[in-house]
Amino acid sequence: MPESVHSAQRLTTLDARPPCLATIEAEVAGERTDVTCRGEFDIGAQALQTELYAVLDRSATGVDLDLSGVGFCDCGGLNLLLDLRREALAQGKTVTVQAYSPAVGRLLELTGARELFVTEDSAHSDAPAAPVPEAWSRPKEVDQELRLEVDQLRRAMRTRPTIDVARGIVMATFALSAEDAWTVLVTASQNTNTKLYHLAQDLLGAVDGTQVPEELRQQIAVAVAKVRETSTTPSGDVAERETGPETQCLPPPPAA
Repeated sequence: MPESVHSAQRLTTLDARPPCLATIEAEVAGERTDVTCRGEFDIGAQALQTELYAVLDRSATGVDLDLSGVGFCDCGGLNLLLDLRREALAQGKTVTVQAYSPAVGRLLELTGARELFVTEDSAHSDAPAAPVPEAWSRPKEVDQELRLEVDQLRRAMRTRPTIDVARGIVMATFALSAEDAWTVLVTASQNTNTKLYHLAQDLLGAVDGTQVPEELRQQIAVAVAKVRETSTTPSGDVAERETGPETQCLPPPPAA
């Protein structure tokens, strides 16, 4: 007897997701959480994402992964690790890999992702390096470029919040757009031969009453005047800027 339409429809509602063949164990270690992973990190391991995110949420500064017990890892497992790292960055935390099996190490090496899970604190970890066929190894020049890029990204992650706040101060003080405020910061940085991050720190200090260096004050004023001359903002808005609370963030120098 032919199968009814209803029963055939029910077959399409069966859960076709691959099984999860991996497990994790979390243990709090001060401000960080140690996570031991075992099993197979494939597409089925995506089922661990909710649990890993919960562990990350409960940690103060991030998680340290022990992947030495992972016997198999493919792109599905790597995506799980990368997603966890992105979530950690969004929370201002970090994810490091303290140890890994040859299978995991080979995948991290071939994809260049190993550097993404190394921090200053874990750079000298004793984690074993997975053997990679010589024909697959990256040239030393490429490896050095990758390390340099990762170092630059780390520095950018540390300095970017300060620079963004400084840009917000300039925007609020002079009623500038985000683009014009960025131009002011870059111009003042170049004209005073001051690193942008250090310039931003000076502006943040001004909010708390610290005196802004006179040279920086003058260069910011020059840069602001220049962007106002070239700005496409309507004249009404320019007039409003002239009455902005400039002295709130850039207090005048002490009277002689």
